[in-house]
Amino acid sequence: MDSWGCGAVPAPESASADFGRAPAKAHERARQESGFSAPSFHTVLSELGPLGTARRLLNAPAISDGFSNLGERGRLDLTVEALVLRPEFSPLFTQEELGRARSRLEQFGHRFLDAG
Repeated sequence: MDSWGCGAVPAPESASADFGRAPAKAHERARQESGFSAPSFHTVLSELGPLGTARRLLNAPAISDGFSNLGERGRLDLTVEALVLRPEFSPLFTQEELGRARSRLEQFGHRFLDAG
């Protein structure tokens, strides 16, 4: 369901544009709300762009230091893995990438809103 409550998922072009801002916003929230900052994340964002950065993190063999640090702070909701699983962004990623994101979050005890 989208943020307006109508259940529509935006077209991939719209989702891609919206995702373009999401990682930087999540990083800023992490800094403000938990004191976590990862300057290297901004470097990778500027080099690969938001989608490239997300794909690199999702396809890495292990979790990132940022994921670990956010997990230690109880803020897995601010990870790239959590972002890509949002309904408006999931069409941008492969089933393997989405599965890996969900698996990593579950492995570290993240509670999903859709889990009843």
